Amino acid sequence: MTAMTLPPFTLHRAANGRLVLTNAAGETFEAVVPVRAFPISAPDGGLSLVSADGHELVWIERLDDLPEGTRQLVAEELASREFMPLIQRIRAVSSFVTPSTWEVDTDRGATAFVLKGEEDIRRLAQGRLLIADSHGIHYLIRDPASLDKTSRKILDRFL
Repeated sequence: MTAMTLPPFTLHRAANGRLVLTNAAGETFEAVVPVRAFPISAPDGGLSLVSADGHELVWIERLDDLPEGTRQLVAEELASREFMPLIQRIRAVSSFVTPSTWEVDTDRGATAFVLKGEEDIRRLAQGRLLIADSHGIHYLIRDPASLDKTSRKILDRFL
């Protein structure tokens, strides 16, 4: 494997909290946003630094390709943008007919959400499941088979 050469750029956080990128030509772009190419299937894979108007400024094969300070800024920004709790246990559902309220334990604590319809549970590659609640928040189940028996039984009723 050959090392990826990144185009020269600098990245810093402005006083307003937004990322600012300066490229080799000296052009400055404010409100730069990191966007993963495949946030669920390959979260450690490629990502783009995108301008406020949606144009790709820099393609990065791997986050680890960046210098430490830049990597830290990008990782912080990604963490603030990507809120996707991992469901570890399904404690209860209000009904097996949708809409239903799910009580779950996630990697971020216990919560409850409303599942509007069974179509809001999407099957992804490698057996993963993505559940969208009524507010558009996505919950991920990495491996449904690894859930406890009660959780699997509840989940099977919706799949």
